[in-house]
Amino acid sequence: MIKKLFVLLALLPATTFAWDLKGVGNFKFERFVDSIYIMHGPLQEPNKQNQGFMNNPGIIVADKGIIVVDPGSTVGVGEQVLKEIKKVSKKPILAVFNSHIHGDHWLANQAIKKAYPKVKIYGHANMIEQAKQEPGKQWLGILKTLTEGLSAGTKVVAPDFSVKQGDIIEVAGQHFRLHVMIPAHTDTDIMVEHVESKTLFMGDNAFNKRMARFDSSSNMHGALKVLAYVQGLGLKNFVPGHGLSGSYDFAVKPFHDYLIQMQKIVKAGLGKELEDYEIKAAAEKQLKSYRSWPGYDENFGKHVFKMYLEIEALEL
Repeated sequence: MIKKLFVLLALLPATTFAWDLKGVGNFKFERFVDSIYIMHGPLQEPNKQNQGFMNNPGIIVADKGIIVVDPGSTVGVGEQVLKEIKKVSKKPILAVFNSHIHGDHWLANQAIKKAYPKVKIYGHANMIEQAKQEPGKQWLGILKTLTEGLSAGTKVVAPDFSVKQGDIIEVAGQHFRLHVMIPAHTDTDIMVEHVESKTLFMGDNAFNKRMARFDSSSNMHGALKVLAYVQGLGLKNFVPGHGLSGSYDFAVKPFHDYLIQMQKIVKAGLGKELEDYEIKAAAEKQLKSYRSWPGYDENFGKHVFKMYLEIEALEL
């Protein structure tokens, strides 16, 4: 009887033992390349159903421990992420990298720090400052509202150590090169290159088939510069902040192409002295293939208007 039970368990799909978000999907860390595992999150905005989880937490399993990139959005999400990490490896977590200030990527620091008090958390100096001040509080409020209170109990645990362009940090024999070009998605962005595997964790400088959010701290032309820079790094593997990971052509190019087309359409409209709403109408027709991307309705018009203002300012 016991033998039959073991056989039955072996035949069950792996997702049976994954984090099951009812009505959303099953989520677990899957091997991406070498010692790197990614949990690809939902593409919808944080909400009660997905418990606020929407990003792509990543881990690198080294000989003596684990390095985490962007653990998630709330203390509850962080606890679930930790459970899934332990299914890959029981090694301790030694370090965490936070890609930027948007709370869906880093507010799960709290769970990591509670489980591993000596963990080192790295981020941009601007992010550290903002996390400890009003923006950190605002993100707590945003997640609490979007999850209808499920994120209650989450507290700000900011990065401990700041990084800058070109820094190389060694953790347990693994090397991480930092790429910093701001403002782009925000004025707090870092991108983390795992040197040994030629993998770049891009944070929200890249989205794979999902519309980006560009807030007041962002710069769309800065984002274009980042994507051109990344294309020339000669790396093999790319992890976007949202959407599936893969080669540059698979994981980054669709979003890069979208921004290039948006820039051309808006610039052409300004050359014809069209108003922003007229340019938006033209852009909707020319970029209709992107309507299926999650976040289109909330962000497309904002992209047009932000690009309009940036180009107008550059031409003054």
